[in-house]
Amino acid sequence: MTILLPLKDMMHAISSGLLIPTIAVLLFMLALSLMELGGLLVEALTERRQMKVNLPELINTFQEKDVAEIIKQVEGIRLFRRQKAAISELIQNKDLPSASMQALARRLLTSEELNYVRITNRTDLVTRLGPMLGLMATLIPLGPGLIALGEGDPRILADSLLTAFDATVTGLAAGGIAFAVSRYRKRWYEDYLSTLEAIMESLTEVLERARRIEEK
Repeated sequence: MTILLPLKDMMHAISSGLLIPTIAVLLFMLALSLMELGGLLVEALTERRQMKVNLPELINTFQEKDVAEIIKQVEGIRLFRRQKAAISELIQNKDLPSASMQALARRLLTSEELNYVRITNRTDLVTRLGPMLGLMATLIPLGPGLIALGEGDPRILADSLLTAFDATVTGLAAGGIAFAVSRYRKRWYEDYLSTLEAIMESLTEVLERARRIEEK
């Protein structure tokens, strides 16, 4: 018991000291999730409207044009700047062997995918940590509150319960908003990647065919 008592005191001091940092991180995560929600709305009203491509028609037109015409057409496609840059880099390396060109296309697609993963990782982190930190900030003040109740001071218990409930709501709100943002963005980004992949596969075929014709 003589050893257990200082250990319990140390654990209590650590948990009590974690309350303020936990609440601060919770408030930061709530602010971050609200910022990401605003970014999602901006993305829906601007970028989503910009990303309008008739994919079958675009692929068919690639089959009927030479490389110079394709380059001009790519500049006018309603794609994102990063996607146009990836397509332009693939076209600039049109003289590569078939295997190397396909490897380059995969690398460009992977780079674009990693960019989307980096964006969604922020809200994914809030989705996981928000409720966990909310639970921590809920449990930490309950100990002193119960002790105060045993000593006949209900006011401290009421303050502890209020802090606990506020922390739970804040953590759940941050996690819920971040989860919704992640879900929408991942669905959109999968669509963007599939469109870019189809365009690159079509371009790879067209560029390989053009190179074989030149070699003849």
